[in-house]
Amino acid sequence: MKKFIMFLGAVVMAAAVLSCGKDSPSDPKPDIGGGVAPTSITISPTSISAAQAGESINVTFTSPSRPVISSLPGWITVTDGTFNNYKITVKLNIAANDTYETRTANLTVTATGATSVTYTVSQAGKTVVPDPVLPDNAATQLSTTLGLGWNMGNHFDAYYNGDWAGDKEGYPDELVWQGDNGHLASQATFNGVKAAGFTSVRIPVSWLKMIGEAPDYKIDETWMNRVYEVVGFAHNAGLNVIINTHHDENHGVNNTYQWLDIKNAALNSDLNNTIKAKITAVWTQIANKFKDCGDWLIMESFNELNDGGWGWSDAFRADPTKQCGILNEWNKVFVDAVRATGGNNATRWLGIPTYAANPTFVDYLTLPADAANKLMVSVHFYDPSSYTIGDEQYSDWGHTGAAGKKAAEGEDHVKEVFNKLYTKYVANNIPVYIGEFGCSMRKQSDARAWAFYLYYMEYVVKAAKVFGMPCYLWDNGSEGDGKEKHGYIHHGTGAVIGNAQEVVNVMKKARFTTDATYTLQSIYDSAPTFSK
Repeated sequence: MKKFIMFLGAVVMAAAVLSCGKDSPSDPKPDIGGGVAPTSITISPTSISAAQAGESINVTFTSPSRPVISSLPGWITVTDGTFNNYKITVKLNIAANDTYETRTANLTVTATGATSVTYTVSQAGKTVVPDPVLPDNAATQLSTTLGLGWNMGNHFDAYYNGDWAGDKEGYPDELVWQGDNGHLASQATFNGVKAAGFTSVRIPVSWLKMIGEAPDYKIDETWMNRVYEVVGFAHNAGLNVIINTHHDENHGVNNTYQWLDIKNAALNSDLNNTIKAKITAVWTQIANKFKDCGDWLIMESFNELNDGGWGWSDAFRADPTKQCGILNEWNKVFVDAVRATGGNNATRWLGIPTYAANPTFVDYLTLPADAANKLMVSVHFYDPSSYTIGDEQYSDWGHTGAAGKKAAEGEDHVKEVFNKLYTKYVANNIPVYIGEFGCSMRKQSDARAWAFYLYYMEYVVKAAKVFGMPCYLWDNGSEGDGKEKHGYIHHGTGAVIGNAQEVVNVMKKARFTTDATYTLQSIYDSAPTFSK
């Protein structure tokens, strides 16, 4: 029996056709048994409807000479059989269809001595995720309370290009990320955030060199008091607040102050124990400082802990459970430290992130035991990154976008990711919040790019609401348009930056509209359309 591969396309197919219709030398003579040669090609089964997950299906051809299959798409390959007595059975290997659309291939079958025929293979796409009927539980109630959030991104993360940035007294400089137009955060900042339409804020805080030496790891009082003051501004404006340890995480950088080094902690148990002692000391101090704050304050353990590969490093992919296991240990240390301080900390909501804050890695997350049973899962969402924060800066997004102008992941990807979070957590009364999401600002003068940009922001916020999750817009204070330009609210004055209010209004509509006719489907049906 001779195996051969049937190639794609008519040109390549021609090279595979046996000259003059002669049979393969290794095949038995087709007329053995005295059969009469047919004059046409017949096929059984007459067509194929393949499963979405993919499958291999035997197909039998009867023809006067060995048939050749051409016009094969990339998702179908052929395992050959033996041509005998004018018959051959081959196996069509059909790959999984990872899209949400049914696909069809019309294969051309030719044989010397017969007219060519077309053979149809169709395959169903993935089932579109239905919008859930949200349960009335604590998870969805908290989502309603938190609503639409805003990140004061990078404001308290004063290190730059791997180096410490501080003022003349050695304290972190709140203005280092803000450019020439920067100001210290004030009450006006959060009054402006509230007036723009947000109901919650996330204030990322990097503690870094403000942490003293072992064994006390005492946090600088001036820095702690400044963070406390700014949190108070947000509360005074009527906003819910999240604080965390943010850029204390070490993404494979060789320095001593980004102390949450998950890569080396997974390799060195002594280092891991040292880091856990520091987590206990740092979070005990933070928790004690904010003990009297009510349920409007949420404490989030970490930000985007990873080894610098964001889930793609060789070390992580070889065994994801190693580093994820460390993160699970550290989250437990965080919960235990906060709860032990008592007061409102015994029962407040605590945020627990996945590895790299990526929803992909929820399967490796183990929530710590918590007597208060008030833990939230924290993830970030910037999919597809090639559209939102990457270098390519596609103009289009979603099902109406043009091929070549958009990334592959569209609306169905959003629903698939959010549905997994909903099914695993929200439906089981465990809140999930999207601690960061967003997309680099587009030029309003580019009608096409601006329309798809607004569509993306509206769709993602509405989808988060539909699946029972609050979401927090990333705002790094960077004005203008282009890669990593995420400026919406001025971090000092609270004024809306440029044309950002139009974007905020779209997100407000998605989050807070109660009109029953305004649905995720209606947004989808109203997606931008432009000539290709």
